[in-house]
Amino acid sequence: MESSSALYRAILNFAHSTPGWFQYLAEIWTELGLLIFAGLFLLVWWRARGDSAAAVAVAVLAPLATGVMYVVSEVSKSFIQEDRPCRAVARAARPLIECPAVGDWSFPSNHSTIAGAAAVGLILAWPRLAVFVAPMALLMALSRVFVGVHYPHDVLVGLLVGGIGAGLLVWGSARLAQSSVMWMRASSIGVLLWFAGPGTTRRTRSLT
Repeated sequence: MESSSALYRAILNFAHSTPGWFQYLAEIWTELGLLIFAGLFLLVWWRARGDSAAAVAVAVLAPLATGVMYVVSEVSKSFIQEDRPCRAVARAARPLIECPAVGDWSFPSNHSTIAGAAAVGLILAWPRLAVFVAPMALLMALSRVFVGVHYPHDVLVGLLVGGIGAGLLVWGSARLAQSSVMWMRASSIGVLLWFAGPGTTRRTRSLT
């Protein structure tokens, strides 16, 4: 814990040495990244509608798994109850953003858990996105320490738990979700047909 606190102080000191525009960019990125991930989920689903049932299944499971991992993170916080470093670390510079209220616990980082889960889910749905979403998730996690509201270990564990958990959820649910998509495509209900998409004859490897 002491090493994490020392690293937190070092990163926050560095943050205060950066130009104002860079600090502002880091502040925005902690929230903007969530919106970009949401947009990518929609893009991947829309793209998968013209692909196999397996592709649609993974595209739909990716945001669902991310949501589940967010709940896991939030529940974990309520049990672990680690105070924010912006209150707990002595001799630390002030955070770049307002320190969250008491009771808004620090470990693990929700943003980092979501980022890790979303990145893994999107990579499983569209592997070519890896070069974009993996650095994006890392930067989002780092930004939470940079602005002064999380310890380094908060974001590291968040990334790992979110990524591994989402990957396992997608893999474990892929077969059932694929069957559901195939049923939707065979249905006469318009909204289900629209959601599942027309599909294609192009073969796509299933996760199962």
